[in-house]
Amino acid sequence: MSELTGLFVERPESVTATKGKDITFVAKVDSTNLTRKPTMKWLKGKWLDLGSKAGKHLQFKESYDRNTKIYTYEMSIIKVVDGDAGGYRCEVTSKDKCDSCTFDISVQGRQDNILEAFKRSGDAGEDAGDLDFSALLKKREKKQEEPKEEVDVWEILKAAKPCDYEKIAFQYGITDLRGMLKRLKKMKIEPKKSDAFLRKLDSAYSVDKGKRIQLSVEVADPDAPIKWLKNGQEIKPSAKYVFESVGNKRTLTINKCNLSDDAAYECVVGEEKCFTEVFVKEPPVTITKLLDDVHTVVGEKVEFEVEVSEEGAHVKWMKDGVELTKETAGSKYRFKKDGKRHILIINEATKEDIGMYYAVTNGGESKAELEVEDKELEVLQSIADLTVKAAEQAVFKCEVSDEKVTGKWFKDGVEVQPSDRIKMSHIGRIHKLTINDVKPSDAGDYTFVPDGYALSLSAKLNFLDPPKIHLDTSGSGNKNTIIVVAGNKLRLDVEITGEPAPTVCWMKGDQAEGRVRVETRKTLSSFVIEGAERDDEGLYTITVTNPAGEDKAEVIIKIVDVPNPPENVKCMSVGEDCATITWDPPSFDGGVPIKGYLMERKKIGSSRWTKLNFDVYESTTYEAKKMIEGVLYEMRVFAVNGIGMSQPSANSKPFMPIAPTSEPTRLMVDDVTDTTCALKWRPPERIGAGGIDGYIIEYCKEGSDQWVQANEEPVSKNQYRVKGLPAGEKMLFRVVAVNIAGRSPPATLAQGVTIREIMENPKIRLPRHLRTKLITLVGEKVNLVIPFQGKPRPVVTWFKDGVPLDDKTVGTRTSEVDTILFIRTAERTHSGKYTLSVQIENMSDSADIHIQVVEKPGPPIAVHVTDVWGFNAALEWKPPKDDGNCEIIGYTIQKADKKTKEWFTVYEHNRRPSCTVSDLVMGNEYSFRVFSENICGLSDEAGISKNTAVIAKTGNEIPAEEKDMNTSPKFTAPLVDRTVVAGYAAAISCAVRGYPKPKIIWMKNNMIIGEDPKFLMQNNQGVLTLNIRKPSLFDGGRYSCRAINDLGQDEVECKLEVRGTPP
Repeated sequence: MSELTGLFVERPESVTATKGKDITFVAKVDSTNLTRKPTMKWLKGKWLDLGSKAGKHLQFKESYDRNTKIYTYEMSIIKVVDGDAGGYRCEVTSKDKCDSCTFDISVQGRQDNILEAFKRSGDAGEDAGDLDFSALLKKREKKQEEPKEEVDVWEILKAAKPCDYEKIAFQYGITDLRGMLKRLKKMKIEPKKSDAFLRKLDSAYSVDKGKRIQLSVEVADPDAPIKWLKNGQEIKPSAKYVFESVGNKRTLTINKCNLSDDAAYECVVGEEKCFTEVFVKEPPVTITKLLDDVHTVVGEKVEFEVEVSEEGAHVKWMKDGVELTKETAGSKYRFKKDGKRHILIINEATKEDIGMYYAVTNGGESKAELEVEDKELEVLQSIADLTVKAAEQAVFKCEVSDEKVTGKWFKDGVEVQPSDRIKMSHIGRIHKLTINDVKPSDAGDYTFVPDGYALSLSAKLNFLDPPKIHLDTSGSGNKNTIIVVAGNKLRLDVEITGEPAPTVCWMKGDQAEGRVRVETRKTLSSFVIEGAERDDEGLYTITVTNPAGEDKAEVIIKIVDVPNPPENVKCMSVGEDCATITWDPPSFDGGVPIKGYLMERKKIGSSRWTKLNFDVYESTTYEAKKMIEGVLYEMRVFAVNGIGMSQPSANSKPFMPIAPTSEPTRLMVDDVTDTTCALKWRPPERIGAGGIDGYIIEYCKEGSDQWVQANEEPVSKNQYRVKGLPAGEKMLFRVVAVNIAGRSPPATLAQGVTIREIMENPKIRLPRHLRTKLITLVGEKVNLVIPFQGKPRPVVTWFKDGVPLDDKTVGTRTSEVDTILFIRTAERTHSGKYTLSVQIENMSDSADIHIQVVEKPGPPIAVHVTDVWGFNAALEWKPPKDDGNCEIIGYTIQKADKKTKEWFTVYEHNRRPSCTVSDLVMGNEYSFRVFSENICGLSDEAGISKNTAVIAKTGNEIPAEEKDMNTSPKFTAPLVDRTVVAGYAAAISCAVRGYPKPKIIWMKNNMIIGEDPKFLMQNNQGVLTLNIRKPSLFDGGRYSCRAINDLGQDEVECKLEVRGTPP
């Protein structure tokens, strides 16, 4: 509880201000005896805190003088207005001390311009400050009225109508109208008929400062619990507040009321409350100890002392009716306050100081007379301070100018009486005080006072005492541990004793003091660390020494701080909308145990962190929920100890909430042996954004629930062989998919599998493309993979043309499930029938693979011109000797005249070994050459005709009547049966002769092919071609071509087979 003391050394005075002028109030506070900086409040009326109104109109200033340790506070009112008139109060508080003073402001002057009345109180513009209409109020002449009795304004307000509140507030000087209405609203609550209270608190109580007051109520239930509240805060019983309960009566007694007890009080019973206000009045300060007249000589120190009824009261000193202040008195006068004692000190009295001195308070005054005489007695030798040890002799000696002068010796103001140890002597002008066998109690201030003179000679007897450190060592052993929060100031006051005053030395380890600041006084050494750091932690030693000895003590300083951030924050697993986060505790807990952790998360790309918990979380594993699947998040963690919260940890790596996949599908047994079981399955139907990291395969015996994991790492394939199974046991298997979100539900076999070897007949699973002849080019690579099955593993044997394969250029390689035949460079000798045989004991299976290695054919032979007529020439030749190991599918015929010797292609894909070349140029001689063609392409060389065809000129032509050119149609090249692949373009062709030019009709299955866009029919000088675009299986059948003219007709046909696309 704050104690009212005299802190002000200068108080603001009441003034009369001129409207529109500036005015400043100054208050000064002496902080010599204060442990912390005082707090100043400027108030208007009783409640209005002017600090909240600071601005252009009200300005506050604060300064501090380090030499005098005086704080100066200033309040300036800029351009005083009528509304500034009223009562003011300034309050200063510091820890357990407080002081206050009041002053008034009256405003004079008149506002002539009514527009000025609407200006706001500030100068910052039209919106600054509050509107001030005080200048518009009608001015009335002040009448001399007799002093009125003090009235209770709150009782008047409670009885008045709301429309009269402003008038009453103005009449009684209440400036804070809004605060008055809030307080009045609380006081005017209509009393309800209470079930809990028989008698409630009065609306208000008044008590003098320092007196006691009692607040009492009567409750309906004598056993009902009751609570007392002050300004909304519950009051606890203490020496200050005393609770009493007698029957239905409940009483709160407040002892020694001060200004802090001026407040609103509540009494609470269950859900019901009653309210009251307590007003503390300050009594007048009276003088309890009057001034004493003083008689002294010139040059002596004079002290006038008065004692008042209240601590911190203002006492005004006056001399002969003139006020003495620090400014007017200069260095001659000093003013001292010690609690209720007020002292006026005159350092060196002179004749000018003679007069009447007054001490004036608001409750009275006291006066005393000072008489000063000239100094007569001269001191030739004054007594000197002595320092002695135990059992030694101490002698004080002085010499004055008058031998006849007698005197008295005093110790600490008490006259010294002679004894067996203490002797006093007076020989001539010398006066002696001898103390034998000195004891500690003899130490003190000794004074010799000559009789009849205002003179005294003083000295001090110092008892030489070994130094001693008075430090609490109640902890374990002699170690004293002091805990300090990092950044705070540490001040340790250590009391030391010893005569003479010992020398103090602080050490940290082997170093002197370090960052420590040491303040040493006579009996106190202060150990100060400004802004403690972790490096300040350690063992400190204090050593005190004086001529009588040495003492030492140790102090352990422990610095505590907020912890370091947590480490290694990471996501361990995720779910559809959740994630499991783990982290490591901080590397340093701040010296205080970790209480728990706070977590935050944010989306990647966002700067907004979201708190996940408000109460500390003790574990280092946390499951974060309510997240959005597929969104990347980051996490960070704060550590909390008893000191505070750490900095945030480093952000975790981004993670994404993802749900596990659904279970794998179509789990089945692929193979079983006496110790293994091969499984295969399909991927889950629902995989999600997390994908699949692999699969875990587990097994257990039927009837058991002890599942054993078969693979250490997840497998990526959809098949796995479980090994090391017990033979003859019936086993259950299950497979789970694994991704970042964890394990999927398991896919489990419906029935157990008995582990034993299963006999299986050998069987070759020949691929479809090997079921027909395999054609490859010379020099290409052949690599055939042929799967087979059978248990136990069958014996594989290869044959070529019925003989075991013994060709070193053909290699084979066999595994448990397939065999491979490979030829690095194919040759025509590799063509033939290869037979694969698989055999298990007496059971076997075989398959034939036909391989044909082909290359380009040789040139045709015996090319010659058989006939020439008109512009036509007939050619014939024989097939090549080397067909390239495959069928000749056509010939390409070219012509060249003897003049240019340039070759031009006449026919392509001519199927018959003969042709007719037309449209030759008259007069030219032609040579011909023919290329043979197979599936590898045209032959590298051509067969050249042995003779030429000469086209005779017109004069040499045979007359028409001599040779008839008309012939019936005749196909010189027939249609050939073909097998084509569906989806790839195909063509069939033939050649026809006839004159006149025959009409060509194409038919499929004896049905004429019309203008179907799927078919394209071409006639190039008798070479007929039917092109079929992307044939399908339905385009297979028998195709025929018919040629008709006036002389007859001819027809050819073939079979076209369309096969599906090979696998």
